[in-house]
Amino acid sequence: MTEGKSGSKISEGQTNGRGGVDSGQNRLSVAKTYKIFIGGNFPRTESGRYLPLVLSDGTVVNICNSSRKDLRDAVVAARKAQDSWSSRSAYNRSQILYRIAELLEGRKSQFVEELVKLNVTASHAKKEVLKAIDTIVYYAGWCDKYIQVFSSVNPVSGSYFNFSIPEPTGIVGLLCDEDGGLVELVSDLLPIITGGNTAVVHVPIELATIAIDLAEVIQTSDVPGGVINMLPGVRAELLPHFGSHLDINSVIYAGRNAEEFLQLQSLGADHVLRIVDRRPAQRRELGPYQIMDTQEIKTTWHPVGK
Repeated sequence: MTEGKSGSKISEGQTNGRGGVDSGQNRLSVAKTYKIFIGGNFPRTESGRYLPLVLSDGTVVNICNSSRKDLRDAVVAARKAQDSWSSRSAYNRSQILYRIAELLEGRKSQFVEELVKLNVTASHAKKEVLKAIDTIVYYAGWCDKYIQVFSSVNPVSGSYFNFSIPEPTGIVGLLCDEDGGLVELVSDLLPIITGGNTAVVHVPIELATIAIDLAEVIQTSDVPGGVINMLPGVRAELLPHFGSHLDINSVIYAGRNAEEFLQLQSLGADHVLRIVDRRPAQRRELGPYQIMDTQEIKTTWHPVGK
């Protein structure tokens, strides 16, 4: 029992006379439903399907199970955002990526707590969050440098100059490591958008809570809607559509299933889809070559006047 301003007694969980309810041990917790992230918004899956995920503390949360229609909507959003994102100055993209790191820095404790709920020890969770922040800052620094590193002036014998520069591929699909965590997600995602591409990310159910929390950080940062889209769900349902969608320009496979990778290669062969093998055995250390995995090289000839 608690005492109101007038001295009257109010039981825990009863209304306080003003339409509110006093908090207490008898209240029901508000369980979070993890939605999809498309075009800067968090719609529910059009299929209406959800999958339960049991966290280490026994809490059960609902994860949206994305459908083929959700994937098509995500690709449309990514295509709308691609021209604007790729045409921004490298310096501006760097500022925007750094803003993601700033916001994640301010929510470190929340992400550590979320990782602990995924059966990660507290000490490892803290290290993982800090490494993820450092990775974002690292690629923010590469935004205005990788073009200088990989561009070239080519020797020619004619009366013209010959230049080669990297350009973004376009829309990149990312199939995350089902046994990975926040660091693996950030390490695969950041090189895509650093290079001016937009991303459509499939998130395994086991990683959905941390991925959608990251999407909330991205939404409140300066990243334009549609640059990053996240689709939690069953991989077996969505993988064929990642491989066969004609408006996805490249797919990064960061999973661990050799049969899935071969299926992607087979589907992509029909329309010359670039498949990037980023399975654990193929992973490199962080660096600009991750950015170049989703870049095209454009060569230009310029005549020399007399």
